[in-house]
Amino acid sequence: MAEPAASESALGETVPRPHAHGTAPAYAAPLADVPVSAETLELLETRRSLPLRALLAPGPTPQELDRMLAIAARVPDHGRLVPWRFIVIEGAAREAAGVRLDALYAEQNPGLAPDKARMWRDYLMRAPLTIVVVSRADPASKIPELNQILSAGAAAMNLVVAATALGFSALWLLKWPGRDPAAAALLGVEASEKVAGFIHIGRPAARVEDRPRPSLADVVTRWTA
Repeated sequence: MAEPAASESALGETVPRPHAHGTAPAYAAPLADVPVSAETLELLETRRSLPLRALLAPGPTPQELDRMLAIAARVPDHGRLVPWRFIVIEGAAREAAGVRLDALYAEQNPGLAPDKARMWRDYLMRAPLTIVVVSRADPASKIPELNQILSAGAAAMNLVVAATALGFSALWLLKWPGRDPAAAALLGVEASEKVAGFIHIGRPAARVEDRPRPSLADVVTRWTA
């Protein structure tokens, strides 16, 4: 006998039962009235990354930062695992983190040139704010690990778009501090986690000419039977 479509919770609420793929009933409700957002389309069509040196202070206010992070968290998340989190590096913490990274880098690279002694401190100090997007995919979950990793990437891109919409510019990088496990650990990344990217955020110094974009003819195919 088929299972009922819904059950009753302890609070007396009707709770729909999950359906297997292909068996879910079609919605009979009318189409939702969703307006076209010309501003959003224009932002997505013109957004581009600026060089790190072009990200200037002041950075986001606490309220703007919270809004960016809340938007970053609104991404596809198969299984509702929340397979990502954020580490915020701002203010004096940028220099403190950079000093520790420089010490580790010097330890890993004996004979480092003197002009590179403060390389990672300078790197973190260039933008007023850096957010580390951390992927915490669970390989033991029934949700494919790739799905979880892609969700972290979506969170990073949502953060970039949110920053742009609020009048900032954002640059997504993944350099040595995010690729080296010991360096990432200094920033609070657990051994079971990976860095999806460093999102550097600041006020744009100037509008830079856009780079060439791929032609749709080169990247789009259509499946046919």
